[in-house]
Amino acid sequence: MLHKSLKPFPKDFLWGASTSAYQVEGAALEHGKGPSVQDVKEPPAGTSGFEVAADQYHRFKEDVALMAEMGFRTYRFSISWARLLPDGTGRVNEEGVQYYSDLIDECLKYDIQPLVTMYHFDLPAALDAQGGWGNRATVDAFLEFSRLMFERYGDRVKYWLTINEQNMMTLAAEAILGIDTSAPGATKLIYEQNHHMLLAQAKAMKLCHEMLPEAKIGPAPNIALVYPETDKPEDILAAQNFNALRNWLYLDMAVYGIYNNIVWSWLEGQDALPQNILDGDMEIMAAAKPDFIAFNYYSTATVAASDGTEKAGHTGDQQRQLVIPGFAKGVPNPHFQKTEFGWEIDPVGFRNTLREVYSRYHLPIIITENGLGAYDKLEQDEAGNDVVHDPYRIDYLRAHIEQMHLAISDGVRMMGYCPWSAVDLISTHEGFVKRYGFIFVNREEFDLLDLRRVRKDSFHWYKKVIASNGENLD
Repeated sequence: MLHKSLKPFPKDFLWGASTSAYQVEGAALEHGKGPSVQDVKEPPAGTSGFEVAADQYHRFKEDVALMAEMGFRTYRFSISWARLLPDGTGRVNEEGVQYYSDLIDECLKYDIQPLVTMYHFDLPAALDAQGGWGNRATVDAFLEFSRLMFERYGDRVKYWLTINEQNMMTLAAEAILGIDTSAPGATKLIYEQNHHMLLAQAKAMKLCHEMLPEAKIGPAPNIALVYPETDKPEDILAAQNFNALRNWLYLDMAVYGIYNNIVWSWLEGQDALPQNILDGDMEIMAAAKPDFIAFNYYSTATVAASDGTEKAGHTGDQQRQLVIPGFAKGVPNPHFQKTEFGWEIDPVGFRNTLREVYSRYHLPIIITENGLGAYDKLEQDEAGNDVVHDPYRIDYLRAHIEQMHLAISDGVRMMGYCPWSAVDLISTHEGFVKRYGFIFVNREEFDLLDLRRVRKDSFHWYKKVIASNGENLD
């Protein structure tokens, strides 16, 4: 459906970009911060760890000034749980509390609204040693962490995100949660941890509304529509199955407080129903109402029917094909180009996904990740100035913003767009060579160089997009 005239982006639309604490900050164990699971695990072969990352901890004023130069109206960042509570609970690290207070103030100085992610893949190692999300005590610890953030920052932060990409944690449980998915009972263990995260999210949303009645809070999963490979009814069933497992399980629970029936039936058939649902849990989750839906989008998925004979598994990469015997079988989609890292590019799928999410839940939407990772190259122009030419990123973002604009004209209520990422940072699986930022950080995988910041071509392009409120995409 084409529109003769597009509806404008809302006047108060929140243009910005995103990062996460462990991928951008560095200072991994400085100024009282405790270790997180990201600090203690072995980095993937050929990549560096998170000790320095992009060094935003020491350079946040410079980075925020560059975001202000682009015209950001919001900056989505996460707060490191272990920087505030080194042991995950109990003792408060006041130096860590002060760091985020200073970062928030720096954003507000430029009228940039902080959009705070409360949890982004970085559980304190001390809690992980006690069972992590498999231990119900972690739910209480997360609520303690939430209360601390609301107390210290609630006077200045209007927008909160609960848990980043919880669905990716369950679908890639081996890579992110450290669960041996080939072990007997692994599926039940994964979805018991998932239940604790859903419960923690619900309690945090409820607490936010009690403590900060003017604030808004929502979930932040990775949502992408799943296509059937063909028009065969069996493929359509497989797509419904995987949509339920990948997407609707998390949003049905966040918005309505109910377990998705397709996923529940699948877990029942696997003898993997979570056994840790206690009296009162479902009532707590039904009472927690998000004010908006945030989600990360990179590309859609495509599946075919599975006859149950295939071997289960995936690569651990959210964009690669996942096989669940008898349920759905991921397949490549021949209609899409791919990034240098093999991720399919589907801008129209972005519009499809926005329409589907809004039609199911009727809540305003903010996009909290969308972007293209590439091997960017630092060069010098004729005058000797640093330049980074990234037309591929501009093309990617332009195509997605065009489709978002069409979705707005379809009647979808959009409140913001925060691509990944504001500055170059460490990719969880591919290290620093896989760059996403508008701002180039001059370091290599194992050589920190001088970490200086360089505006990419996409920096200047996005500045024009924001200044025109999405009208100028040239």
